This record gives sequence, C-alpha cells and structure tokens, in this order.
Amino acid sequence: MKYIVEPRKNAHGEITVPGDKSISHRSVMLASIAEGTSNVSGFLEGEDCLATMNAFRQMGVQIDRVGEGELTIHGVGRNGLTQPNKTLDLGNSGTSMRLLTGLLAGQSIHTELVGDGSLMKRPMRRVCDPLSLMAANVSTSEDGTPPVLIRPVDHLKAITYELLVASAQVKSAILLAGLYAQGTTSVKESKITRDHTERMLESFNYPLEVKDGCVSVEGGKQLQATDIQVPADISSAAFFIVAACIADQGEITIHHVGMNPTRTGVLDILQQMNANIEIHNQEMMGGEPTASITARASQLKGIDVPTHLVPSAIDEFPIICIAAACAEGVTRVSNAEELRVKESDRISQVAKGLTTLNIKVDEFADGLAITGGELSGGVIESGHDHRVAMSFAVASLRANSNIEITDCQNVATSFPGFVEFANSIGLSIHVI
Repeated sequence: MKYIVEPRKNAHGEITVPGDKSISHRSVMLASIAEGTSNVSGFLEGEDCLATMNAFRQMGVQIDRVGEGELTIHGVGRNGLTQPNKTLDLGNSGTSMRLLTGLLAGQSIHTELVGDGSLMKRPMRRVCDPLSLMAANVSTSEDGTPPVLIRPVDHLKAITYELLVASAQVKSAILLAGLYAQGTTSVKESKITRDHTERMLESFNYPLEVKDGCVSVEGGKQLQATDIQVPADISSAAFFIVAACIADQGEITIHHVGMNPTRTGVLDILQQMNANIEIHNQEMMGGEPTASITARASQLKGIDVPTHLVPSAIDEFPIICIAAACAEGVTRVSNAEELRVKESDRISQVAKGLTTLNIKVDEFADGLAITGGELSGGVIESGHDHRVAMSFAVASLRANSNIEITDCQNVATSFPGFVEFANSIGLSIHVI
C-alpha cells in the first residue's frame, strides 16, 4: 500500500481521533487477569491493540465486542490464563510483546511470542534481562530479538531495578511481573516515563506506591474488575495539531484528547516553537485527564528541544520533525537514541525523507538537526513505520508537488481511518 498525497495549503475541522493505544493495550491486559467483568469504551480497534485482544482470547479470556470501541471482558483472575494452542502472533506491536513478556513470566503456562518482520528485529533483552533477575525463565534469539519464549517457574522474586533507558514498556513489564513476585518489586527511573500502567493498576484497585521517582508493587494481590473509558490518543491528535500549525490557513479542534502529563511533551515542544495551541474543556476520563485542543496556523521557530521533554514526546518525534522542517531556523533533537529502535530507525528514516523533500538535515547517533525551508515533493520510504508514513502525509501542506509514501499498510496498527480523518480536514491522500 502506498499514499499519493497532493499539495494542499489549508486545514480546518473539528474531530475526535480514535482511542489511546497505550491505554487500550493495558485495559485488555489488566481486565483479563482481574476478578469479575470489566467494560471498556473508546478502545482503539487498530491492529496493535487487536493483537493484544486476540492473544488473551487464545489464553482463554472471553472478550465480547458489544459496539464500536466497546468491549466486555470477563476476567479469569490473576492465575486463570490457559495454555494457548499455538504461538501468540503480536503483529507489529512492540508494546504487546514487551508487556506480555512481563505479565506472562509469572504464569503457569508455556508461551512463545512472535510478530511481523519489523517486530522480529526489535530488541527484547531490555525486558528479558531484568525479568531474568526476578528468576523468570524467558529467552530470545541469540541477538536479543524475538521469538520470546516464556516458560513457567515455581515463583518470581521481587527486585529493585533502576531503568537503564527511559522506557515505559520496560517499567511496565517489570511491574506486571511484580504482581506475581514474592515481596515488593520497585522500579526507579531517572527520567519520568508515561504512567498509564500505574494509573490503571489503581483503577483495578491494585495497591502500589509512587514516591521520589520509584514505583513499587507488592506481589500476590488481586485486581478487581472496573469500567475503563479510553480517551483519544494524543499521539494521533499530534498529526492534526501540526497540520493546523503549518497550514497557510489552519484551525483544527480535537476533542477528548488524553492529557496525561507524561505524554504532553509534544505540546510543550510545539509551544516552545511558537505554535498557536489552545487547551480547553479540561476534565477527567477513566482516571486520565483529557481536554479539547485547538491548533491554528503559526509562524514556527526552530529550537533546541529540551532533553527532559524527550521521553514524554518519544512517539511524536516524526511529526515534530515535520514541524521543524516548516519552522524558521534550526531545530536540534538530542538524547533521543530510543528512536532508533522503534518500528523503524526513526532518526534515519525521517532524515532520509526530509532530505528527499529538499530539507537540510544533519544526523547524529542520538538525534538530528533540521534546518527549516521550502519542501519539495518526492518519494518517501516509510520503512513500514506508521508514524513516519502519517507524518510525511501531513508534510503535503507545505510541499510544492506530490509526495508518494511507500509501505503505508502499518498505519492501521495505530490509526485506523487516518486517511478519512486527514482528507476531512483538508489533505488529499489517495491510497494505491
């Protein structure tokens, strides 16, 4: 699948993007091992989250789809998962694989986790190594990539672990394993990462402590079923926020966007770049803060992105780089080496794409420097990366000729309906 995107100059509209991917994953995982029946609304029916749902169905959990984005999940309790009759194929979803590795490490079943060509190249030792310290029997291929094999053990032991990389996936995997460990498991982080797992554990009435950059859970407690309302995904909203900012004439409002403070780095960065962003209608939804966001056409300025904002905007850097390409001056991103082990090497992929569009880019091991300028058209290789594909589609608002984007099929992993949303606010995307 490829996109042919025609140049457009204006972007207007009022939309509600699909539910948050991170929260959707966790709602299925925790509801499945809770006691009782949970109802989830706003669930993201993208391929990544559906992979998580199907994995738990294979392990004996009854999950009923009762409407669009609405699930009823009949929990089997913390030890109720059953042996799947085949490997668990998680598609393109690194979140599914890493979090499930932690959750399944304490189960009495044998599982093997696999994925598509992209996922089978992604590093898994960052999760498996700390789990091994907990006496889990988990293994990968020789180079640390999937398949991930998880074998049952008598019991897990609690550990105190200091994160080597700022990764909510690693933190969450350890905490989920900690539910099955003897004693109190603690994870220390020097840079704050997204805290959806902690918030959702509290929603399921599981006791935990968060203090001075350390999250602790005591093993052996039960999760109690609850109802979860998933807010709109700020990562998906970011494409339209930037679209409005870089358009000649732009004003877009996105409603019910998740405003978890560990996820709003993209807004902080764009506002430092002089983006005209208004936040209003703030409320709480399912234990998460939400708001409506209105973005308007802006004269963006290049900045040195503060390193403390990098972890809270890590998924949004492809679209931030498009904003940088449309800004006056140079934007520098550093301390973002995590981008090299996402669905693609996003530093390299974005640098190649912007260079194709006639933008000056200097690439470094941990980031890049982008000099804003006039965007041409061209053929962009997405590297099978959904966020890269969507970001370069938005770039058409400043391009002087067509942009062709290859390998766009993975957009469905995180944002089903992206093309329809994008075309509704003024883009012109043709799917081939």
